[in-house]
Amino acid sequence: MSARFLISLVASVVLATPLYAQDGKPKGVIELFTSQGCSSCPPADAVFRKLIGQDNVIALAYHVDYWNYLGWTDTLSSKQNTDRQYGYARMLGRSNVYTPQVIVNGRDHLAGADLSAINNKIDTFSTEGKGLTVPVEAQMRGDQLEIKVGAGEGKANVVLVYFDKEKTIDVEKGENSGQKISYLHSVSDIETVGMWNGKATSMTLPATVMEKAGLEGCAILLQSATADGDPAAILGATVIMAGKNI
Repeated sequence: MSARFLISLVASVVLATPLYAQDGKPKGVIELFTSQGCSSCPPADAVFRKLIGQDNVIALAYHVDYWNYLGWTDTLSSKQNTDRQYGYARMLGRSNVYTPQVIVNGRDHLAGADLSAINNKIDTFSTEGKGLTVPVEAQMRGDQLEIKVGAGEGKANVVLVYFDKEKTIDVEKGENSGQKISYLHSVSDIETVGMWNGKATSMTLPATVMEKAGLEGCAILLQSATADGDPAAILGATVIMAGKNI
């Protein structure tokens, strides 16, 4: 899916519902890899909801598709989400992936249901200078998305991660069959829209107003990559939401 099409979705929501940027600077980015059919995942999904409620992190849920072969089709899953998790595994020198897994700031992984460990990792990274050290700002102005990235060290990509605020699913297959579960911030698409070389920069992405609406959130990540192109440390981030701040 092209960046122009994705930004068009942002613009279409603006006409119906204002988009708001996150208040304040987030402390970290939490990425949860989860699955509807996994019995260990509902506790992690509950922890994920608490993290969103803290208002000091950007939290994104990636539903993976590698359990689908068992007949446990996750209706929110995608190969793109699975590829992102495997990319992190390669970056971390791991030979496998699992659910529920949390990646903190693109730098390390933890069990997805351990709220205390996740918050401790965020705080530790902030103390060690591995937090979100580069300022990132975004706003909608008319039919354009304006992104500003501050100065810092290194090189990174500007990555847009699109997600839905909440979806309630009647789980029909897998270990959670028969349950009705509400999933927050489930990722629907990921797109790299630019590069950053350490200097303060800004970019304006064009948006053609379209009738199709439905986009509810967009995280803007300043994320480094390995030599092989796998996702690595997140240096800065912000988010815009339809209707309210998060």
